[in-house]
Amino acid sequence: MFDEIIEIRKKLKLTNPLIHSITNPISINQCANAIIAVGAKPIMAEHPQEVADITKTAGALMLNLGNITDVRMQSMMISAESASKNNIPFVIDVVGIACSELRRNYAYKLLKKYKPCVIKGNYSEIKALYSSEYSSVGVDSDIYLDKESVSKIAYKLAKEYNTIILASGKVDIVTDGNKIIHINNGTQQLSCITGTGCMQGALCSCYISVCQNITSVVTACAVMGICGELSETEKGNGTFMVNLMDNLSVLLDENIQKYLSVEEFNIE
Repeated sequence: MFDEIIEIRKKLKLTNPLIHSITNPISINQCANAIIAVGAKPIMAEHPQEVADITKTAGALMLNLGNITDVRMQSMMISAESASKNNIPFVIDVVGIACSELRRNYAYKLLKKYKPCVIKGNYSEIKALYSSEYSSVGVDSDIYLDKESVSKIAYKLAKEYNTIILASGKVDIVTDGNKIIHINNGTQQLSCITGTGCMQGALCSCYISVCQNITSVVTACAVMGICGELSETEKGNGTFMVNLMDNLSVLLDENIQKYLSVEEFNIE
């Protein structure tokens, strides 16, 4: 898998695709800079009258339900339609659907009409997508959910939606309905600054622009997790954020080879 990850990273930097992101203002700056750092070009357009045109020129689309508004709900649906018509891969990050009926119903509606390349959410959000009766408090993951139970849920969702599921957490879980991959990279400090989950979604959209398979999503998780590990500091959250952006922009293949920690499970 290491060789595949290196090839995907190389291809992204060579092609330098445009990534159209409709995301929340809380993380928009971090997402744009993360996209630049790994070798792509961001555009964060969200006006309903322009998003269709911009999406059809992009290498990939990212939709993020954080801090939702009427305008972004309208624009994301238009962009998903444009992506579908023009064979543009897209990621949907179902932020907050475990605590918001509005977002959950909106996600169901969009997923009924359009097929994303990747559905991303934390453990709670992935469980909420699977079970309409489940809810949690706020947008953070439920600490009582374990990787074993979430892996099973993610696998079933991948089958149901015929797509790749990413359940982010202490251990990131990625499945395409054929196999499950656990990515063990990361650090607790990633949860101490806002927007790192959204940044991970942005990286997914970058890598799926050049490779629409499970390894592209594993690449995004591995890159984010390893850069988090390399950025650990005792100075505080501000220094960690700066370190993280620096490491995203200068990450070496040798560091990926040294720190990559993945486990693959085939489903029989």
